[in-house]
Amino acid sequence: MNKLTKKMTNSITKNIAKKFTFALFATTMAFSAWAISLDDAKQQGLIGEMQNGYLGVVVESNEAQSLVASVNEKRKSIYLNLARENKITLAQVTALAGEKALSKTQSGHFIQNAAGQWVKKQ
Repeated sequence: MNKLTKKMTNSITKNIAKKFTFALFATTMAFSAWAISLDDAKQQGLIGEMQNGYLGVVVESNEAQSLVASVNEKRKSIYLNLARENKITLAQVTALAGEKALSKTQSGHFIQNAAGQWVKKQ
């Protein structure tokens, strides 16, 4: 990879990371009016962040499943837009989104490890 290509890749990655951070914040705020908020569901250990950039249900409940489905639908729309805008694949966006989401998850909240198991972030 030459220097120009590497610079362009780094620039695109940083741009997507900024947009993802905003999108994550926006989806969090958009769901604050739910019966159970995204933050409450994470705090209670009902849902967690997965490596693919989406939320997953840790403890089965209708409320958690509805919240996860709704948030993931919004995230997918945002990821598709980011992929189109930056001319990269959805898989590249979700991989970066997963990294960001896992790194931003608070200690004590659930994340899905590489083996697919739910663990509390240390």
